[in-house]
Amino acid sequence: MPVDYEINAHKYWNEFYKIHENGFFKDRHWLFTEFPELAPSPNQSDLNDWLSENKRGEVPEGRSKEDGPGLKIEEQHMYSSDSFGCKLQMPPVEEDVTQKFSHLEICADEFPGSSASYRILEVGCGVGNTVFPILQTNNDPGLFVYCCDFSSTAVELVQTNSAYDPCRCFAFVHDLCDEDTSYPVPRGSLDIIILIFVLSAVVPDKMQKAINRLSRLLKPGGMMLLRDYGRYDMAQLRFKKGQCLSENFYVRGDGTRVYFFTQEELDTLFTTAGLEKVQNLADRRLQVNRGKQLTMYRVWIQCKYRKPLLSGAG
Repeated sequence: MPVDYEINAHKYWNEFYKIHENGFFKDRHWLFTEFPELAPSPNQSDLNDWLSENKRGEVPEGRSKEDGPGLKIEEQHMYSSDSFGCKLQMPPVEEDVTQKFSHLEICADEFPGSSASYRILEVGCGVGNTVFPILQTNNDPGLFVYCCDFSSTAVELVQTNSAYDPCRCFAFVHDLCDEDTSYPVPRGSLDIIILIFVLSAVVPDKMQKAINRLSRLLKPGGMMLLRDYGRYDMAQLRFKKGQCLSENFYVRGDGTRVYFFTQEELDTLFTTAGLEKVQNLADRRLQVNRGKQLTMYRVWIQCKYRKPLLSGAG
């Protein structure tokens, strides 16, 4: 596998977002139909309005609008919630209840969103096409949403979006494959972790450790939600021979990469990380691009896996 694509992965994604900014991806209006866990205590009328106004978008010919970004840590500014839930600067948290960082002791009750009663993390948030629909639809005062991405450009676009509210959301740059960099939350503190078209951007031999780390952040009973590319999706079949880096792992023309999963592979990843299957299904459908008169066979895998209530894992 060419080393350049791994070493410079963040450069390819930064360039992608500099070119497309907010114009490539569409807000994921199907979120609350497929993943009602993202709206645990919503204002039901607001949710119904959202669902009635927005239909599932058509996926255009070629690269999907649902392609997810990779993740990379470059510069990180951590914040803690003050008594009003807004930000105060502080260093990262994650592994233990108490850690020391350059003479400053950080406790588990001092992290962004520490006063929240329901915490969601999206890994690979891109420009916020999942995060902002959640914030706009779920008015639960106890909700706090974390989001991170490989691309510093993408995170900057999230933070400068008019809908970004630091009292309800914390966006940060992070590489989910970086074992030496902590997430800004303690173990066992998250209710939901979302992975939407992002795990496929990771080198296959790094996927298991990434999922293991994320699993440790879930509360007992917490859920990991995934939607990603399935084996023999149209996008896989259209790659040319020279674009294959390894089995079922490809590089696009812009240097970004993508893997195509089977249900069994994902089940192994999640169960090895100590999670229990709630859902693992293949979503197969024909989509029509009327403008180009093309019929496209799409295959996506959708999974929900839960942290056991009495877990010895992590």
